[in-house]
Amino acid sequence: MASLPISPLAPDHFPDLPVIPGVKFSSAAAGVKYQNRDDVMLAVMDPGTSVAGVFTQSATRSAPVLDCQIKLGDDPSHGAAFLVNSGNSNAFTGHYGQKSVEDITSAVAEVTGFPKTRIFTASTGVIGEPLPHDKITAKILDLNASLCEGKIQDAAHAIMTTDTFAKGAEATVEIDGKKVSIAGIAKGSGMIAPDMATMLVYIFTDAIYEQDALQNLLLKLTNKTFNCITVDSDTSTSDSLMVAATGASGADATDNESFERALQVVMKDLSHQVVRDGEGATKFVEIQITGAQNNVDAKKHGMSIANSPLVKTAIAGEDPNWGRIVMAIGKSGAAADRDLLSISFGDVLVAENGWVSPTYQEEDGVEHMKQQDIILKVDLGLGDGCCTVWTCDLTHQYISINADYRS
Repeated sequence: MASLPISPLAPDHFPDLPVIPGVKFSSAAAGVKYQNRDDVMLAVMDPGTSVAGVFTQSATRSAPVLDCQIKLGDDPSHGAAFLVNSGNSNAFTGHYGQKSVEDITSAVAEVTGFPKTRIFTASTGVIGEPLPHDKITAKILDLNASLCEGKIQDAAHAIMTTDTFAKGAEATVEIDGKKVSIAGIAKGSGMIAPDMATMLVYIFTDAIYEQDALQNLLLKLTNKTFNCITVDSDTSTSDSLMVAATGASGADATDNESFERALQVVMKDLSHQVVRDGEGATKFVEIQITGAQNNVDAKKHGMSIANSPLVKTAIAGEDPNWGRIVMAIGKSGAAADRDLLSISFGDVLVAENGWVSPTYQEEDGVEHMKQQDIILKVDLGLGDGCCTVWTCDLTHQYISINADYRS
């Protein structure tokens, strides 16, 4: 598959991520699918690192996901490692997929000296093709020998598939007079409709954080960030989101509100970058739902709008077709009353009380739709429930990318 032009919604540059003491990175070109580029990354964390993770709930989730889920909560006194490959998802590969995971984790365990229960793998790419894991294991010694604290950007590039840019985000916070850093990377562009996790995301911090508490925090923040995005309504077989807290700063961030806010900033930033790199995307869309009966209903309405091909193609065509939003609300399955609805495009009131607003001018709606960042607001008028979700438009380029994906 030919390389794709960088998304028009991409940030200007990869951010300058802080070095996280207690974790080192490396990458290599194993030739799993792609040629002349790195496609495997290794991250190795010092003993004492807490590891938390959330994963796809797909019934056809991959062998690496199943393996990681079993291993969560293992003794953090041992070191830990993440080994990730792109180009092949090792999903729907039966017992062969399990063998691939076994061989890779064994190879990493041997060179690091860590138990296999602390080796977490992930694979992303084509579904249903056996993973040529021998190409990966052949690179383990080189990966281990080239580990370096400053190679997180290389790792971000190595895990890309149809991504058009590498994704990174960072934050710092002071706890008890000590500086705590957070750095994260992500990959994702298509097959994006998270269900308890999303794409591949790896976040590292030098904070001390008790493992069970870190797991609870990750679940909480995932539901406010990655579980509120969608590109195409399709949940991957391989979605994995993992956080590693090395403790090297000496600052205990367990249940610290400042740290929680900083981690949420990083997760929100990465989740938005995934949407901005949505396959074929030209518009970033924020959908604000208020006035629902409850927050659950608000999210149902938001995701119904965000996943509607008719809404998304209208946005791609810069057509302020508010009737399609009404349609998406009506089909969501959540409570709604036609005569209480109000809809706005940015600050432009489009419809209210079950009818087009008397102040609405079509040219005002068109003007908002011409922007790269679109805001859709819906108030249900039923209660206090609210939710914000994020998506992108749907263009012909999405079809081209996915029609040629295995070529």
